[in-house]
Amino acid sequence: MTIKPLPALVLVLLAAGCAQQVAHSTPSPSAQSGVRISGAGELVVYDRALAPAGARASATVDSAAGGTLSSLNVEGFLPGRVYGAHLHTNACGAEPDDAGPHFQHDHGQVTKDSEVWLDMKTDAEGAGRAGARHGWALAPGHAPRSLVVHAEPTKADGTAGARVACLTLE
Repeated sequence: MTIKPLPALVLVLLAAGCAQQVAHSTPSPSAQSGVRISGAGELVVYDRALAPAGARASATVDSAAGGTLSSLNVEGFLPGRVYGAHLHTNACGAEPDDAGPHFQHDHGQVTKDSEVWLDMKTDAEGAGRAGARHGWALAPGHAPRSLVVHAEPTKADGTAGARVACLTLE
């Protein structure tokens, strides 16, 4: 019996089929997340002294039955400064209060376990990052709509000073 080599096109098609099988058998993190909300770009700024022109942010919230992972990256803020940051219930607006109160998983519970606190210290270039993990998942129709950067780090009672800037999440 003589074995003939497979034409190159057949090998390419077989390889593509295998790659496709692997891709379908291992869902991406966003496919597993259940709910993903995010926002990126320039902010609605309420205090230019603390969020200079060009200040930008990106935030992502991935939530599934196993929990919720939130992340924040900022750049163009004042260097070497600590800012508080929280997820809020409403989209950003022209006024700081338009973003509503802090998002709470357990309504009425002002704790770092029920709310998402993403405080960060900026580096020498004004960039900072923060992340938080929670053991709960976002409920359908109950998700934060914005991320607000505050003037001060978050205190035990959940306060963090004036609202400096806001990023709408979708």
